[in-house]
Order: sequence, then C-alpha cells, then structure tokens
Amino acid sequence: MRVKNSIINISAGLGSQIIITSLSFISRTVFINSLGVEYLGINGLFTNILAMLSLAEAGIGSSIVYSLYKPVAENDQEKINILMRLYRKAYLVIALIVLLLGLSLMPFLGYFIKDSNVEHVHWIYLIFLLNTVAPYLYMHKNSFLSVCQKGYIVTGIYSISSIVSICLKIGVLQFTKNYILYLIIDSIITITTSIILAIIVNKMYPFLREKVASKLDIETKDKIVKNVKAIVLQNIGNYLVLGTDNIIISSFISVAAVGLYSNYNMLIDICRNFTYQIFNNTYHSVGNLVAKESLDKVYSVYKVYNFLNFWLYSFCSIFLCIIMDPFITLWIGSKFLMSKGVLFILMIIFYERGMRNAITTVKTTAGIFQEDRYAPLYQAAVNLIFSIIFVRYIGIAGVFLGTLISVLAVPFWFTPYLVYKKVFKKAVTSYYIRYMYYATVGLGTYFITSFLSNFVLLNGLWGLILKGIVCLIVPNLIYVCIFHKTNEFQYLCGILKNIVGKLLRRKELNKEITY
Repeated sequence: MRVKNSIINISAGLGSQIIITSLSFISRTVFINSLGVEYLGINGLFTNILAMLSLAEAGIGSSIVYSLYKPVAENDQEKINILMRLYRKAYLVIALIVLLLGLSLMPFLGYFIKDSNVEHVHWIYLIFLLNTVAPYLYMHKNSFLSVCQKGYIVTGIYSISSIVSICLKIGVLQFTKNYILYLIIDSIITITTSIILAIIVNKMYPFLREKVASKLDIETKDKIVKNVKAIVLQNIGNYLVLGTDNIIISSFISVAAVGLYSNYNMLIDICRNFTYQIFNNTYHSVGNLVAKESLDKVYSVYKVYNFLNFWLYSFCSIFLCIIMDPFITLWIGSKFLMSKGVLFILMIIFYERGMRNAITTVKTTAGIFQEDRYAPLYQAAVNLIFSIIFVRYIGIAGVFLGTLISVLAVPFWFTPYLVYKKVFKKAVTSYYIRYMYYATVGLGTYFITSFLSNFVLLNGLWGLILKGIVCLIVPNLIYVCIFHKTNEFQYLCGILKNIVGKLLRRKELNKEITY
C-alpha cells in the first residue's frame, strides 16, 4: 500500500508539474517583457523577507506531523483529533505573529532595496504578507492529507489553482501591466484554494469535526515541545543559509542582480520541483515505514531511495550545466546570462542539497531533532561571514561560494553521522564511500556528456534541442550500464515492471468489457 500510494502521489505530482512548468515559462516571459527585471528582483527579495518571518512557524508543524504518524497508522481517531486541534490553534497563533512581524518590518524596507525604481513598494509588500499569512489558517488540513498518504489530492487541487492563477496573471500582465492587480489575483486564488482543501478534508474525515474533551497526554506534549525547541534553531539556521542570498545580493549589488539570479533559480527550481514530486510524495511513506517496520527493512529502502536520489539529481545537474546558458540566450537573450563560475557553484549546491534528501528524510521521520539543533546555526554563521566577505571581492559568485562552503562545513558531515548512529546502528564510513563513488560516476558522466554535446554545432532552437537529446540519453545510458546489476536498480525495475503490468492488465480488461 505504501508503494501504491507513493506511485499515485508521484504520478499526480509529475503530471501537474509538467503543465505548471510550461505555463510558468510563458508567465515569466510575459512578466519580463511587461514589467522588467527589477520587478523580478522585488519578487525574489520579498519572498526571502517573508520566508524569514515564517520562521515564527519554527517547526511546530513538523513536530506535530511527526507525532501524527503513529496514531494515523493505528487509526487512533481520538489521538488524531487532539493533535489536530493543537495543530489548528498553533497555526492561528503563528498567523497572527507573522502578520504583526510583517507589519512592523514595513518602515525598514528601504534598507533592503538598492538602486530600484519600483513604485508602490509598500502596497506590494502588504499583498505578499497577506499571501504568506492566509494559508496558515488551513495548513493543518493539508498536512493531514499528506500524513494519510493522500498527497495527490493536495497536488491536484493546487495544480488546478496554479493553472487558473497563472492564466489569469498572464492576461493581467499582457493587457494591463499592473503588478499590484497581478498580486491581488494570486491572493484570491491562494485563499480560495486553502478553503476548498479544508472542505475536502472535512468530508473525507468527518471525525475531525468532532469535539474532543480529552487533553494531550503529558508524554506526547513534552516530546512535541522538546522537538519544537530543536526545530526552531534548525529552521532559523536553514533560513540564514538558504533564504538570505537575495537579501545580500539586493543590499550589496542591486535589485536587478536579484532579477538575473531569479531566472537561473527558476530553472533550478523546476528541476528541484520535479524531483520533489518524487521524494516528497514518498516522504510520508518513509515515516509510515519507520513507525512500523524493522531496521533492516528501513535500511534497504533507504539505499534504494539514496540511489534514486543520486540518479535524478546528478542527471538534472548535468542537464542544467550544459543547457542553462543556451536556453536563457534563446529564451530572453544573452544580456540575462551570469558567469560560468556562478552556474557551476549553483549546480554543486543543487546536487549536494539534493543528495542529502534521503538521509534527511530518514532523520526527520525518525524524529531526530535534538542532536543537531545547533548545527544549522553554525552553518548559518559560516555562510553569512563568507558570503558577505566574498561578495565584496568577487560579486554575486561570492554569495553562492559562501553558501557552498557552509554546506560542506556542517550538514555534509553531521547529518549522515546521526542517522547511521541513531537509526541504522552502522558505521558512517559506508555512507561516504558510497557518496564518493556516486560523485565520481556523476562527474565522469558530466565530462563525457559535455564532450559529446560540443559536437552539436547548430545554434538556435535546433541546436538546443539536439544538446537536450544528448543530455537526456547519454547520462541515463551510462547509469544503466554501470548500475544494472545492483540490488537498488533491480528493486526500482521491479516496481516499474509491476506498474506496467497493472496498466497492461487494466487495458486488456477494458477491451474485454468493451467487446
């Protein structure tokens, strides 16, 4: 059932992502042509600022979701209701805190914006703030669907709303060029979507509307409080590592530079979102696995998860490294390009962060929050120090170089150590041997793919398509040749054969019914 639910969730996620990605390119093109690169910079800057305010959530949701795995697996409706009531109250408080913090920050917006001619900045910021606060009122419902491995419902609803939103926003930009109206439409769609999802959850799980007289037991409450304290520190550290790049770029370089980076970041996020649909939709299955299965079973599934992690993230890194510059040149022009050095650093960060998915998923779903609660703060200190120093000497590349140094200095070592010690009860050296093996294979594959893509001498659309075909075929062919005899590859092939077999049987059954 875990595999089946994961496959349904993944299929729904990938299907919607293809549609949304196609529309996003059209939307971004219209955005740049209608409003210019500075508005892209404001978009990225305010997103980062409000992500900072969202630290008020500080892991309360993650801790309560972790506490829900066991009662959901055991169908303990009373315990679920108690936790969901706590979850709802917590998010109401969070929404109020974020709103007040957001309003208090408004007088200081000028300190974050350098060399900008964007008008009505405060109104724009207020709408961004509303978009951040509103979903908190219904977030507990969405999370419950994901814990129940019904994430495909959330994906489906959000996909429909995203498609409607993007289409309406494209129309607004095309005919009015009004950025504030563009944001208002986004707000209306966001709030409406959250309400619709809440109604669906109430219909699917009517027991959630029942009043509960009981209180949360002391043991669970203490565990949640303990985990929240740890996740507060982790979330603050993670934000200071991942969420401050646009603020540093805007403060030390310009808002326009944030706009240039946002195009690269959008393409990277597209690949990240495709892989996210796979890994996020198996996340709650891993949580269910950790709650119910043996250690050996968890470890064997983790190895498959890690192998799939490598395959997808290394393939995406290779693809982006070779295709990014020619794509941007063809799409919006060479004036929107950044240096090759920036691209390579961004790809290393993307790959390293992606490769930690499997180990981080096991860590979180196993409830390991306390042991590394200070690690993100150490990482954040390293990141801010090096980023601010390097940005003064080597510009925008220095911001990302600081991020890379901080990642390699702390979580690269500490997260695997904790999981192997606390969960798998094994020596962590096997993790790093496997990691280096995968990295060597991936790097070699990049050089081979890059070498072969240089034989494509055509420019323009056809040259881009041919390079894309080379990047699509060569890495996957190399990986099949190298890994086809491994247990992990065979496991994934077994799942794929099972899916294809079921689809063929269903097709034959439909034919028999038709005739």
